[in-house]
Amino acid sequence: MARDLKPSRRRNRVFAASVAALALGGTALVEIPVSAAAKPEGHDVSSHQKKVNWSSAKSKGARFVYVKATESTTYRNPYFGQQYNGSRNAGLVRGAYHFAVPNRSSGKAQARYFVNNGGGWRADGWTLPPALDIEYNPYDRKKKCYGLSNSRMVGWIKSFSDEVKRLTGRRPVIYTTTHWWKTCTGNSAAFGGNHALWLARYNSAGAGELPAGWKFWTIWQYDNGSGRLPGDQNLFNGSMGRLKEFAKG
Repeated sequence: MARDLKPSRRRNRVFAASVAALALGGTALVEIPVSAAAKPEGHDVSSHQKKVNWSSAKSKGARFVYVKATESTTYRNPYFGQQYNGSRNAGLVRGAYHFAVPNRSSGKAQARYFVNNGGGWRADGWTLPPALDIEYNPYDRKKKCYGLSNSRMVGWIKSFSDEVKRLTGRRPVIYTTTHWWKTCTGNSAAFGGNHALWLARYNSAGAGELPAGWKFWTIWQYDNGSGRLPGDQNLFNGSMGRLKEFAKG
């Protein structure tokens, strides 16, 4: 997933990608895993994809997309309107995500900024619930968990979730890796009961071990940018009808 705060972000993305590859236990995939080929295909985009050709994406198989809206409380995706509204106009189910930077401000503050800048939701069957992208710190390799203890990280995520729920009526989807979840939350089981899981793991063998508390993944990010759709490649764990139901809430 994309992060955009610092001028040196390219160097940090390279570092973060190398850490992620080790953590996720595999190399990026180009084709859809055979075992999941019947599931609805999707992708996620950010400012790095700029203006997306949505009719082309749909013709290549895209059925849903998550669009980066915000990061911390200081960044808004300048292409958000074209990406978010353009995907809907092309007939894709779409939603917005926030890239968390937990050492910059509270979960509540970042949730409010997110919702006020594109991270809303409505029960129309076309709008996916808001999503929280939380992963290793790409801006300071010495503070992979942003300098937060396990308990403080759990508290930060809870604060973000509670505020998103208060403002939108939905709990956020949580995007993460099992490795990050174990390292930075102590493998907390506090969220699996009422938060959908968007799991990143780049391995043809499947999504692999889940973080504590979750019995299944809702979205699996199986490739980080080398597939046929713009951005990262994802699958929804269900039918197209179930995807629309998930969006509607």
